[in-house]
Amino acid sequence: MDATLLTILIGLVGLAIGFGVAKMIEKKSATSVTANARKEAATIVKEAKNEGEAIKKDKLLQAKEKFLELKAEHEQVILGKDKKISEAEKRTRDKESQISNELAKAKKGNEELDTKIADYNNRIEYLDKKQQEIDRLHKSQVNQLEVISGLSAEEAKEQLIESLKAEAKSSAMAHIQETIEEAKLTAHQEAKKVIINTIQRVGTEEAVENCVSVFNIESDDVKGRIIGREGRNIRALEAATGVEIIVDDTPEAIILSCFDPVRREIARLSLHKLVTDGRIHPARIEEVVSKTAKQIEEEIVEVGKRAVIDLGIHGLHPELIKIIGRMKYRSSYGQNLLQHSREVAKLCGIMAAELGLNVKLAKRAGLLHDIGKVPDTESDLPHALLGMQWAEKYGEKAEVCNAIGAHHDEIEMKSLLSPIVQVCDAISGARPGARRQVLDSYIQRLKDLEDIAYGFQGVKSAYAIQAGRELRVIVESEKVSDDMASNLSFEISHKIQTEMTYPGQVKITVIRETRAVNIAK
Repeated sequence: MDATLLTILIGLVGLAIGFGVAKMIEKKSATSVTANARKEAATIVKEAKNEGEAIKKDKLLQAKEKFLELKAEHEQVILGKDKKISEAEKRTRDKESQISNELAKAKKGNEELDTKIADYNNRIEYLDKKQQEIDRLHKSQVNQLEVISGLSAEEAKEQLIESLKAEAKSSAMAHIQETIEEAKLTAHQEAKKVIINTIQRVGTEEAVENCVSVFNIESDDVKGRIIGREGRNIRALEAATGVEIIVDDTPEAIILSCFDPVRREIARLSLHKLVTDGRIHPARIEEVVSKTAKQIEEEIVEVGKRAVIDLGIHGLHPELIKIIGRMKYRSSYGQNLLQHSREVAKLCGIMAAELGLNVKLAKRAGLLHDIGKVPDTESDLPHALLGMQWAEKYGEKAEVCNAIGAHHDEIEMKSLLSPIVQVCDAISGARPGARRQVLDSYIQRLKDLEDIAYGFQGVKSAYAIQAGRELRVIVESEKVSDDMASNLSFEISHKIQTEMTYPGQVKITVIRETRAVNIAK
């Protein structure tokens, strides 16, 4: 037990000693750490002081450099201002010197001016004295002359003026007469020269207008198909086109007869299409004729465009171009209207060039001078005035409009283009073979026949055929009965007898048909 106690005691003493030693070690370690911290703090403070000193020195150096830089800039600004001030002072001194010189010159000039004014006044006084002396001498001489001649100065002056006026008038009249005679002779010769040169430089064509077209076919078998069963095809074709179709013994040819070239052309083209296609019956005929009529309208526009382009005319209104195209299918006294207008335009251009006028404007007036001959509807106005109204409507210049309206003296001529167009129109129409009065009157008679038929109610179409010996009238079945058709034929024949003069007799045929059309769907 003692040994155990001793062991315990020894252990406790060891623990106590160990604890004390640990306390001592801990105390010593804390003291050592504090000392190290103090040393490190002192080192940091020292380094901070050194760094602050270095920063301070840098900032001071930068401040000094900035100060020096600002100082240099300030000095440059001051130097620049000083330089400007010195330049301004120099300019001011120069201006002062210049003003002083000008003032000196002005002063000197004023002195010279005063001297000149004084000299001028002296001369005026001297001249006034001389003028008074001259007036006195003139008055004395006039008095002496009045005494010698027995006439006063006013009477002598009037006699002298009258004698001079009579002499001058006689001389002037003689000179004017000579000038007029010379001008007439020269103008007559020059006019002849211009007209002859103009005619020589334009090629002319003879009038070849007719009322018949020939449609050639490959074989005579086609004639039967064109006539159709009981003649229904040929009747439908004549009714749709207004052209008389003559199928006779002429080999491989069918004759189309009509005074209107447009109708004949529509009939010819329609026949060509029908024969080529092979389908010939009334419904197909009406369809083809309708399409061909539209095609002719398009061709009319193209013809107008080609004519305008060939003559070098620009900026023409589309409606005027269409009217020019329609001239191809119109004639004037047997002369094709488009050929006549193109010829007049060329003549006008040549004559305007000879006279030094506007060539393009002259061609324009020449081409448009007869547009009033192709109206869409009947008009009571002469064709020249109607054409002038159209030209004004579609924006043509005043010179062109006046030339159109005055080429038959319906209105006063206001520009040189007007007499040129009138002369060129006469040249184109008066040359041998250009026109045929008989054909024109014949065509007018056929038109009058058709117009009489259109004057009755219910008439749908009217066509003068067989050279005006027959008038076919197509009426609307809804408005005209069979009995009324018979009466209409009599009334038309009676009106033609009373209002028209014509050779032979005219047959009036009134056609009325009823169609029933249904569509199966």
